[in-house]
Amino acid sequence: MAGKNNANIGFEKQIWDAACELWGHIPAADYRKVIVGLIFLRYISFAFEKRYQELVAEGDGFENDKDAYTEENIFFVPEKARWSTIAAAAHTPEIGIVIDEAMRAIEDENKVLKNVLPKNYANQDLDKRVLGNVVDLFTNNIDMSGTDEDKDLLGRTYEYCIAQFAAYEGTKGGEFYTPSSIVKTIVEVLKPFDNCRVYDPCCGSGGMFVQSVKFLQAHSGNRNHISVYGQESNADTWKMAKMNMAIRGIDADFGPYQADTFFNDLHPTLKADFIMANPPFNLSNWGQDKLVDDVRWKYGIPPAGNANYAWIQHMIYHLAPKGKIGLVLANGALSTQTSGEGEIRKRIIEADLVEGIVALPPQLFYSVTIPVTLWFISHDKPQKDKTLFIDARKIGYMVDRKHRDFTDEDIKKIADTFTAFQEGKLEDVKGFCAVASTDDIAKQDYILTPGRYVGIEEQADDGEPFEDKMKSLTTELKDMFEQSDHLQNEIKDKLKSIGWKM
Repeated sequence: MAGKNNANIGFEKQIWDAACELWGHIPAADYRKVIVGLIFLRYISFAFEKRYQELVAEGDGFENDKDAYTEENIFFVPEKARWSTIAAAAHTPEIGIVIDEAMRAIEDENKVLKNVLPKNYANQDLDKRVLGNVVDLFTNNIDMSGTDEDKDLLGRTYEYCIAQFAAYEGTKGGEFYTPSSIVKTIVEVLKPFDNCRVYDPCCGSGGMFVQSVKFLQAHSGNRNHISVYGQESNADTWKMAKMNMAIRGIDADFGPYQADTFFNDLHPTLKADFIMANPPFNLSNWGQDKLVDDVRWKYGIPPAGNANYAWIQHMIYHLAPKGKIGLVLANGALSTQTSGEGEIRKRIIEADLVEGIVALPPQLFYSVTIPVTLWFISHDKPQKDKTLFIDARKIGYMVDRKHRDFTDEDIKKIADTFTAFQEGKLEDVKGFCAVASTDDIAKQDYILTPGRYVGIEEQADDGEPFEDKMKSLTTELKDMFEQSDHLQNEIKDKLKSIGWKM
């Protein structure tokens, strides 16, 4: 199918398949760190070598000057950490030690990476022969010419492997990875522009930022004209995000360490132009009893048993006067009345903040099967007192038996619908989209479930008169009942023949 988001996967899958040799040779908890760490090490050495050769060619003697690299947003890589050193030791018993020492040397030279890189390659449980084979794969399949295409290849490989880890790790995978099609949909609707601040208060591995920068570049923007702010509570995921940004060349402020967003807001004065997030669904025991007087709860104190409306209000609090939010939430947040959530939702709607709601199809996530929704919130809606509802549950395609995805055309359809709405040109489409006023929503008790507003898709008229169609359907139903009775009698006879008492 044209436009599928998993198109052109070649080298990324090759890396993944080869890396899978490590299954059974290292504890599962460390496996992800080993692979993403190697991708990271390969990239920064790759970028360093390109800059090194440029400086040598210039002939001014600055090739060993750290500032000559950092001013170009390139990490300085000491000789013992360069990939040539790693590759030369690939098939020696000391390869694990060599890689660990390389990681330490890079951290020593680049303080922003302190305590970020994995250093578990000397682990005795890791088969060094297999590790050497994986190092060979990185050495032989990535051209050292340093082109932008190769840089993007490494970034894509990193993202692809993260997605595969999310699939393999199930529920835990959702902690660090949001499916790229969902991220792309949010970004295509919000359209982050030049000189903007983008924030994710639960950033995982940083996918929202990667897609934001890609969007900016695709629309002739300067990738450096975007300021990235994030926060993550899981230490390993925070490190993964730092590495992801480094591979992509994105200068990001994730704070000096991982931290709980509710209890230790690392960006307390930030007012962001765009906030994009996939917060933990229905998070309970989030510490409400210690935060009841928090300034962020402008629309009401969120209940102790569910943090959904805590996340929403935290984001609204950090939103610039003309800012926009795109976030993913479990469907329960659309209609719940529990512990004051309905009143909080009502106040947010009456403040004219909800610009759009998109119901997503099931099975988009690797980690959860519950239905989810995209919320779009804006401080400066082009269409005042109006909200767009989209029912996208029928779009997309099945990648395999368990996983659904969007095509590029699916994403464009949703984004174009938003654009038409914002320009006042959208016409309702039964079963897909509808525009509702705040009064309309009030009549629905401030419930935001899209199905209440978009209705049922109109069926095409096949030209058959109603009376004839009804007679045909009634006859068909009668035949089905008769077949069912016949099958039941056959089953009973079979059971009796083997002595089963009815």
